Amino acid sequence: VQLVESGGGLVQPGGSLRLSCAASGFTFSSYFMSWYRQAPGKEREMVATITSTSSNTDYADSVKDRFTISRDNAKNTVYLQMNSLRPEDTAVYYCNVWTTRDYWGQGTQVTVSS
Repeated sequence: VQLVESGGGLVQPGGSLRLSCAASGFTFSSYFMSWYRQAPGKEREMVATITSTSSNTDYADSVKDRFTISRDNAKNTVYLQMNSLRPEDTAVYYCNVWTTRDYWGQGTQVTVSS
């Protein structure tokens, strides 16, 4: 299993970013996919989850109505559209899948600062 995140960077408060996670090594269309984040000095937390067919999504309360998770099963890719970004969204963002165990990408840094 390989998960490769991209799309992070520095953005001003109120701005937007779109993260991507390219997956390989497993049957992507059969599994839930999630985004997590970890801020300095804090535990890793779930940000959003999407079912295998995109029929349902779930979000942390802190990002509801601002972030949107989506997936393209033809491209083996999951996305996280982040709008109205706040300084407290600053973190390393990780893609995650649980097949026989948890798998993680290397993470992509998102920094929200003026």
